[in-house]
This record gives sequence, structure tokens and C-alpha cells, in this order.
Amino acid sequence: MTQNINLAVLIDGDNIPSANVKEMMEEIAKYGNPTIKRIYGDWTRPGLSKWKNLLLENAITPVQQYGYTTGKNATDSAMIIDAMDILYSGKVEGFCLVSSDSDFTRLATRLREAGKTVIGIGEKKTPNPFIVACDKFIYIEILKKQSVEKVETTETQEPVLDKITKRDINLISSTIRDLSDEDGWAFLGDVGGLIQKKQPNFDSRNYGFEKLTPLIKSIDQFEIEQRENHKSRHKLIYVRIKEKHSPKHKHQK
Repeated sequence: MTQNINLAVLIDGDNIPSANVKEMMEEIAKYGNPTIKRIYGDWTRPGLSKWKNLLLENAITPVQQYGYTTGKNATDSAMIIDAMDILYSGKVEGFCLVSSDSDFTRLATRLREAGKTVIGIGEKKTPNPFIVACDKFIYIEILKKQSVEKVETTETQEPVLDKITKRDINLISSTIRDLSDEDGWAFLGDVGGLIQKKQPNFDSRNYGFEKLTPLIKSIDQFEIEQRENHKSRHKLIYVRIKEKHSPKHKHQK
């Protein structure tokens, strides 16, 4: 994903906690320039009062949406209509949909069909259909953890990190095989990109690592090799699956 694209940031105020908005906007800035920033909700409700100062601080425009019918989410409809209007205006190349609601699954799919990049941000309770409809999905819990680490206090309880599972390791392994040369080596940048396409919510920060490289290094099944880059002083990083040791190397006396 390029960092030069213009993004429309659309936030479901009824479905997202107000905490860590600053960290959320900093995260979004990594993927593009948020030229449109809107949040949707019924601002007459006391529950949304916490947002008001945060909106001013982060230049987010509140969009008033009254709940006309009990049991119907009017915010979803307003956000979807605005998204389609923005799409047809041609002013942005990507969208950031901030919600944990699966009702935005079809919207994400439609925006990608139109050739737009779609980044989702939501809590870990977000249903999988919405997650996989996005190009990338970022958990708010990651941003909360980063915020906690910036504040040096022993009283703050950090969120529990995910543990790397066999399924995660198999995802990495299969992706390396998809991209490897005849010696089994694959460029780590390509591996990370393809993993993202296969599983949009895969993020090394879920497991306590800022980048993919240290996460890979922490898994014994893989090995890393750095190679000279003639176009830049930064070295190229390659990864491959370690060859399995034969039984005779184990338990030698």
C-alpha cells in the first residue's frame, strides 16, 4: 500500500470506543493522507459525549444521524451512503472504515470492486466476513497496547497478546513456498504482502513484535538471510523454511 494515496476515514461512532483516537489517526497516516474524516452517530445521545473534544483535536467532522426506528442502525445507512458519494466523487484512492460491525462487509467489497484500497479498523470481536472483505484489517487492541507502552506506569494493565498458533505458522510456511526460488528462499517483503492478501488481519504486533522480521526470527522453523542491496544501503531480507533434522542427530550419546 502506498503512503501517497488520499483516504476517506469513516468512523462508526455507535460501534467504536472513543479512547485511542489519536493513535488510530497516527496509524491511518501510515497508509495514506486522510483528506476526509467523518464520524457518524446520534450526537444527542449522552453515550457519544466523550467523542466531542476528540473530534476537535483530530479535525474529524461529526455527522448527525438520528435513530428514527428502534432496532435499526441509521448510522450504518448514513455511512454507506456517504461512502458511495465519496467513491463517485473520485477524490480519494482509498477508504478506512472504522467499525466492528459486519454490516459494512458489502460496502468494503463494493469499494474494492471499484479499485479502491480498503483498510478496516475494529475490535477483536469484529466478525470475520468484514475482516476478509478489507485489504488490511487492524485491531484497536494493538493501538491500545502501543498507547500503554508510551506511558510508564505499573498500574496500567496491558492487553493480552495473541500467541502464535500452528495455523499462523502454516500460513507463513505456505506463503514462503508460494514465493520461494529453487533453493527455498523468498524475499520477506513479498512474503509479508502475500500474507496480508491471504489474511488481512495478520499483524506482527498481535504477537508483540513491531515488524515481521523479528516475528519470523522468533519461530524456530524459519531462517533469515540478509543480502546486499546494490540500489540502497538497506540490506534485503530473505526467509526460508529450515530443513528438518534427521532423527540420527537427536539424542546422540
